[in-house]
Amino acid sequence: MEQQSPQEGARHAPEVAQQSELALPYPREGAELPLVPARMVNEYQYCPRLAYLEWVQGEWEESSDTIEGRQVHRRVDRDRGELPAADEELEPDLQLRSVMLAAPRLGLIARMDLLEAGSEGWFPVDYKRGKRPHVAAGAHEPERVQLCVQGLILNENGYPSTEGFLYFAGSRERVRVQFDEELRRQTMAAVDGLRLIAAGGRVPPPLEDSPKCPRCSLVSICLPDEVNFLRGHKQPPRQLLVRRDEALPMYVQENRARLGKRGGTIQVQVEGEVVATARLKEVSQLVLMGNARLTTPCLHELMRRGIPVSWHSYGGWFLGHTQGTGHKNVELRTAQYRASFDEKTCLRLARGLVRAKILNARTLLRRNWRGEEDPGEIVASLRRSAEQAERATALDQLLGIEGFAAAVYFGQFNHLLKRETAAAEAFAMDFQSRNRRPPADPVNALLSYAYAILVRSWTMVLSAVGFDPYRGFYHQPRYGRPALALDMMEPFRPLVAESAVLTAINNGEVRATDFVVSGGGVNLNARGRRQFIAVLERRLSQEIIHPVFDYRISYRRLLEVQARLLGRFLLGEIPDYPNFTTR
Repeated sequence: MEQQSPQEGARHAPEVAQQSELALPYPREGAELPLVPARMVNEYQYCPRLAYLEWVQGEWEESSDTIEGRQVHRRVDRDRGELPAADEELEPDLQLRSVMLAAPRLGLIARMDLLEAGSEGWFPVDYKRGKRPHVAAGAHEPERVQLCVQGLILNENGYPSTEGFLYFAGSRERVRVQFDEELRRQTMAAVDGLRLIAAGGRVPPPLEDSPKCPRCSLVSICLPDEVNFLRGHKQPPRQLLVRRDEALPMYVQENRARLGKRGGTIQVQVEGEVVATARLKEVSQLVLMGNARLTTPCLHELMRRGIPVSWHSYGGWFLGHTQGTGHKNVELRTAQYRASFDEKTCLRLARGLVRAKILNARTLLRRNWRGEEDPGEIVASLRRSAEQAERATALDQLLGIEGFAAAVYFGQFNHLLKRETAAAEAFAMDFQSRNRRPPADPVNALLSYAYAILVRSWTMVLSAVGFDPYRGFYHQPRYGRPALALDMMEPFRPLVAESAVLTAINNGEVRATDFVVSGGGVNLNARGRRQFIAVLERRLSQEIIHPVFDYRISYRRLLEVQARLLGRFLLGEIPDYPNFTTR
């Protein structure tokens, strides 16, 4: 059985991948290269970039098509079969399901859904979701090539196989596929082509305006239209269509909470009493604050489902996160480390990040200004700082420009608050500047808490994409500091964190009674944290029009897109990293 491919069910007019003239045969002796799965040959024939992303970089994303494909294969997954010896006399009408077989000489491997024995040899049967396509060959070339790989594997192991069948579950039809010389040639060309791009270590370019892309489950990882657009193509990107994800972060801040798995849910208990439950499929990540406990079976299930757990102090300080084995994309981390040691690349990225942060702060100030005087000079000062950041020649110089812009911006932050709300709730009348560790007033307490949640969100996103969140370009490495997460969050501080603070205060969602004063600092209490987390998560779910790609996208999804675009830049696919600046 081959796992259902992301593009399954999205077959359109044939778009034949260009094959290289140079073959790269599998080494015969002493090789430690991985065997090529038959499904990956299918993917290569359909789209070389898709095969590279899956096989070399370890990318994977579920879609309705892949889930439906697994349902089609349920029976063959349950019943495993073993082949008799090649020289044994065959039983009449023998059928074997889910047979794994390798061909070391060819460097191929496949799990065959069904094997049928006949008087003329063995016939592999490959299950496919959907209906039989009405094309001249009876099936599309990628499926025929995948089936031929199975025939080649059988032949190498001494089992004669000259034809096979594709079974389409949607129409319950079989299509006979002859393993003739032409199909064998195409199959080996695809195998050699896949091995060649893998050895080359460079991801193939995306398809251009292809009808294959929208239904592919890896479209939000591949970003074909976005990459082509940023490389100078005039065709604007199509709306980024990804599966609708109802899952949201789950926050637990009760100090004595115990979390365990019960069926398909997470159960939260306090002193033996169940206080809350949440369905696992509706949880995108688990956020534990304070001395909450997590049982081992629950943690194992979360890692199996790819749901990260982030750990915070009771006050919200981000301590770290737990995940499964991590992302397999070593290429991306190699490119990240290489760039992080290159001063020019670090400065180039840092200039863009600081410029975007200042411009977004300028936009937030202009839109939310409530002062009596015209903010024109302040806005102009921030614009000049952004231009200076773009021309900075060293990171130290950039730090000075950023510090000056922050002083100008936060010096006017009090004028972004409703005066009646500030007076009634004793909020920002004493807010003069940004302060922290500990924050000395309610507004600074909210800002610090928002930044802690935002850096946690970026750490989760970067880890999921394949980056090392602790190796940055602008923020220098320091023990325990997620430098890359701090880099990437810079342009989003005004748009997400500071915007949420203004909303919480101006709408009265967080009040003066939601704070406690202790040890010379001000912090949110339990109610205040609940209220503010709701505001911040609502902001992350808000949709905006992307200023570059001109389609609607939520801030939550935008973080992932920006992380993947950074990867595309570091891997040399696009000339520059496009920072996000709101209109």
